[in-house]
Amino acid sequence: MFFGVTSRSARGISAAVALLAIGAVGCGDAIDSAKAGAKKAIRQRSVFSLTPGDCYNPNSGATASQEFSVEIVPCGEAHKGQVVGEFTIKGESAYPGDDGATKIADKQCPVESQKFISDTWAVPAGVGLFYYYPTSETWKTGDRAVSCTYAKESGTFSGSLENKSLNADQLAYLKGSNAVYEALWNNQPEADQIEDDLAGYKEQAEAVSAALNAHVTGLKSLQQPETTKLRARLTETADAWEEAASAGSIDDFYIAYDLAFTGIDPSGTVAARKELKLATTVPADDAEVWAN
Repeated sequence: MFFGVTSRSARGISAAVALLAIGAVGCGDAIDSAKAGAKKAIRQRSVFSLTPGDCYNPNSGATASQEFSVEIVPCGEAHKGQVVGEFTIKGESAYPGDDGATKIADKQCPVESQKFISDTWAVPAGVGLFYYYPTSETWKTGDRAVSCTYAKESGTFSGSLENKSLNADQLAYLKGSNAVYEALWNNQPEADQIEDDLAGYKEQAEAVSAALNAHVTGLKSLQQPETTKLRARLTETADAWEEAASAGSIDDFYIAYDLAFTGIDPSGTVAARKELKLATTVPADDAEVWAN
């Protein structure tokens, strides 16, 4: 993740590097180097001015602890990242600290990014969610902005990540599916063991059950064979989540939860996704979760 931002501009530094290069190489190479340096300098923008849709190259590396400015590039060019959402931290009278700020971003950035990228399965391999958030110093000046980005730690990618050409059936499916996993992860109890927080896990189950029921209702308008099969399976899965939410004992919860969690394994949606002409490769992180 990106660990903070400052208002310092790197434009002057980049320009100086371009000028110094002229004396170190041949005339032709020097001109090319100067042009490249000047082009990069012109493209510099403060991290405070990033907006959704911007494709960029960080000046300090994709996972640097702080970034002063970034190079904005056309999305058709190779780049390290793209801004996919933004929000303002609210309800905090004092700086929440690095841990607090990242916790807020961890929860909100996936929500904001879905407004830009409806189908996260279509994101290129190796591209993950990162964000810029205020430091303690910029917080004092009124900075509360968080920029959510998808970036690649190693290598680059080309093209915008924005989903613009999805049809009504695809959007209906993704809306419901995204809400299910959002309910699962956003209601994750603090305790790793169910025995330590049964009430918290039951609340999570209730939230996932509600999201699943809404998803099943949304799928009724989709009449393709594989999607119809998926709807039937998810109906049974929603019942399992409901049983987990109302479990009277830990043993009852475990029995229901095992069926419920297995029922939302993303690999079980591949056939319906293929039918709907959506991406069909389960993201590596999700695949690992259900494999374990």
